[in-house]
Formats: sequence, structure tokens, C-alpha cells
Amino acid sequence: MVCSIILLTLRPENCSIMSLEKEIKRRRTFAIVSHPDAGKTTLTEKLLLFGGAIHVAGAVKSNKIKKGATSDFMEIERQRGISVATSVMGFEYRDVKINILDTPGHEDFAEDTFRTLTAVDSVIIVIDHAKGVESQTRKLMNVCRMRKTPVIVFVNKLDRTGKDPFDILDEIESELQIKVRPLSWPISQGPTFKGVYNMYEKKLNLFFSDDKQTVSDDVVEITDVSSPEMDKYISPYTDHFREDLHLIDEVYPPFELDTYLSAEVAPVFFGSALNNFGVQELLNCFINIAPHPRKSTAASRVVDPFESKLTGFVFKIHANMDPNHRDRLAFLKICSGTFERNKPYTHVRLGKQIKFSSPSAFMADKKSIVDFAYPGDIIGLHDTGNFKIGDTLTEGENLMFKGIPSFSPEMFRYIENADPMKFKQLSKGVDQLMDEGVAQLFTQKSNGRKIIGTVGVLQFEVIQYRLEHEYSALCRYEPINLYKACWIESTNKEQLDDFRKRKYNNLAVDKHGREVFLADSPYSLQMAQDKFTDIKFHFTSEF
Repeated sequence: MVCSIILLTLRPENCSIMSLEKEIKRRRTFAIVSHPDAGKTTLTEKLLLFGGAIHVAGAVKSNKIKKGATSDFMEIERQRGISVATSVMGFEYRDVKINILDTPGHEDFAEDTFRTLTAVDSVIIVIDHAKGVESQTRKLMNVCRMRKTPVIVFVNKLDRTGKDPFDILDEIESELQIKVRPLSWPISQGPTFKGVYNMYEKKLNLFFSDDKQTVSDDVVEITDVSSPEMDKYISPYTDHFREDLHLIDEVYPPFELDTYLSAEVAPVFFGSALNNFGVQELLNCFINIAPHPRKSTAASRVVDPFESKLTGFVFKIHANMDPNHRDRLAFLKICSGTFERNKPYTHVRLGKQIKFSSPSAFMADKKSIVDFAYPGDIIGLHDTGNFKIGDTLTEGENLMFKGIPSFSPEMFRYIENADPMKFKQLSKGVDQLMDEGVAQLFTQKSNGRKIIGTVGVLQFEVIQYRLEHEYSALCRYEPINLYKACWIESTNKEQLDDFRKRKYNNLAVDKHGREVFLADSPYSLQMAQDKFTDIKFHFTSEF
């Protein structure tokens, strides 16, 4: 009996073209990005809560709420109250399959966030309404603008006193260089905060609930703004609120779906993620307007999600998802076709066929095995060292996706073994953590010493912490004075050999055996570039 059921689920007609199209259209894959502390992870929690994926929401740091955030599952994240790695969560809501990627806000982990943005179709930007638009938000918006990714803005923390909503809208327009259209509007703020008027659905939602961790039913719906019933609920702010609505209609053009999808206009929602205000409105509107999986650009052609053959790329590797098993997971974004369990696919870089017996769907660190996955989905593949970031899986086609860079590090330290008995653990730990793309490892040619390069200071601490707690390996750092690491290549063999002789002490190889020049000052880099004109110096590894 069991066998017949299994055969039924794997029958090819179940995955026909019609069902592929339907599956694609009901998927929404997006990232939540912001400056640190604007409330990304709390908003993710509440979206999961309203979507029915969790029953009690955690918080990143709060004295009153003891449950930690679902997406911050690493021990170091719980201790520091920050996210240090992108986590993936998928759930169903109103027959729409939603994939959320909660990204680290801290600039030291920006590289992880930039790579994540290559794997999503739209973005929700969270802004703290007391602080307004901050530096990291600007950088992330530049990436979205470059890729023409549609954005929705969520102005958070209205339960605290902050800037005027109109000032916030002006700031978003000028700082993020995008037109805005509010789709919800707050009634007062701070201690007198009354709730949110949902302009998209023409409803007034008032909240009285003190319970911040579960979904509350205390919602009053009023469809007519001019009704005298308004006074009963939002007095003394009724007149001010009506004036605001009139002004919005005068100043901002009506919301049009096309302008949002072409990334010209950002819809804006107001609320307080911690207190459940405005989150449901955001979610309901999001599933209606957000794009389903879009076309992806490969080096040779554009890949349409509705193609029948599978293509996908690895945008992230996470070592030790489960510290008990030391497993490594490669996160694969599916761009087209249907992924099937136990079916062989071509690993383009290695040129070999690989089968996957247990591909996983995620709920942060909790995994469940999937039989089929469709474009827009993000699945985890157990990795024994076959994958690196940017690798492509296809059904035979030789395809490489663009735009998944590794940046040149800006901070360097020697890494030394602090416990001679644990040499093996250290080398394995460093090897696996570097594959994640958290940092880069260089081995000096002259003395074989290992150097770790990162884009921010915090990464050194994270590496040290994870080596100790996940691999039982102790390391210590020693300072080294370096300015930049750049990858070198040249067609002029004589000049390259001359460069290698002269700069022998400054040469290293990266983890993949590519030659790297370690410049100790801007001056020495400039001198090397001026003198050796036939050598190209690359600042991203994707050259």
C-alpha cells in the first residue's frame, strides 16, 4: 500500500506544465533589509505569526519577551541580539507560498546581504521612524536600484515618539531616490498611538491588545472615513487624521501596480512590529501586489522561470546548521523548472552529475525534506564540499549566473592555532566557515602563514566564537598591516614572472588556489599598477 502511494506522488503528470505555471504564480520570495536595530527580525517574526507559521513570536532583545527570535537561531545571535547570517523561512498564507529571507543589518555582514539580494524578487525595507533613513539602508537601496528590485517600505516603531510621517516620506524620497505612495497611515504616535488606517483596503484598524506575542482579535473596521463613528475611537485626532488623508490624495499619485513592479514607486506602510500594529495590512497587500519569480540573468542568456528545464544557483553556504551533525548546507535558489528529489542534475563548474536524497525546505534552523521545489523556492542541499558560492545546477546546460560577488577584504589578521592538540579541528573549521563566504582565507607563499580577510571587525569575533563552540578549536589572531587584497591575472607571462619575483613576500593564494597580491598601502598598490601595466588587479573575485 505504501509503495503505491509513493509511486503516485512521483508520477510525472503531477508536475505538468500547467501545475508548474500555477506553482510559480503563487510564490513570493523576498528579503527583509534595513539598518541594524530598525526591527527586521521582529517584523519577520510577526509575518510568521500572522502567516500561521509560528504561534508565539519571539523578539531579538526584550526584557519582557523571553522567547528568542525564530530566525536568530545561532547561539552568538541570541547573545548579542543581532543577526549575523541570513536565515530562510517559508510558509503558506492564503494559498500563497511565501519565502522570507531575514538578512543581517550590521554592515560587517553586508556581503551576505548583498548576495541574498541576488536570490529574491522583491524587498521590504524597514525604517525606524525615530531615526529615519540610515547609512546601511542607503547602501542596500543602491543594490536594489541597480537590480531594479521592487521595494515596499515599512516604517516601524510607531509606538515610540519619532518624526512626523510626512517628514519620513520626504526623507525616503530624497535619501533613497525613489517615489513613495503611503498605503497605510498612522493615527498619532508614541504613547497616544491609536492604530493604522489601511488605505489599500479602506479600513480602519484599531488595536487595544497588550499581548505582543500572539495574534489579537481587537480590531474595529470602519470603511467610511467621514462617518461620525470615527470620533468614538480616535478622538481628539479625528480632524487632523482627515486632513492628512486629504493631503495624501492631493500630493501623492494613486497607487499603480506597474510603477511598483518596475521599481519606480515604493508603497509605504506604517506600524509597530513589536506590538503587531500594521503587520497584517502589510502582509495582505504584499501577497496581492508583490511579483512572482522573475527572469534571472545568466552569462549567456536570460532564464525565464516558466522554462521546463531546471536551473538554479547557490547564493549561500551555511556550515553547522545542526552542530551535532556538523552538516553543511548549500542554499539553492531555483530559477526555472522543477527540482525533484533523487533526480541527477549537472553541477556546471565540476561538470559532473549529482543526486540529492534529502533536499530541505526551511523554517530558520528547522528543516523538512521536500520532494518537489519550484522557481522562487530556496532549498538546502547537503554539501560534502562540492559547492561554493555562485555554483550553478542545471539539467545539462552549461550556464553561469551573474552578479554573485566576493568582495576584496579590508581587514586582515594572521590566524594561529591556540591548542596544538586541536590542529585538525581548526583547519576543518576554518575551511568550512570560509566556504560560507563570511570571510576569506589567504595562505602566504613565502612562509605558509594563514591570513583571514574580512569586510568588518565583528566577523573576526564571530569566526573565533564559532570555531570554539562548533568545532572545539581555539584560535588567536595576530595583527598584520595590509591595505587590500586583489586577485591578479595576466596574459604577459614574462611580466607576471617578474612581478612574482619582486613581490614574492606579498603574494598569497586564496582558498581556491587563485593568486592574490596583498598590498600593504595604497601607495604600493598604485606603484604595482603603474609599473606592471599588463597585469590586471581585480577587487572582486568574480572576474
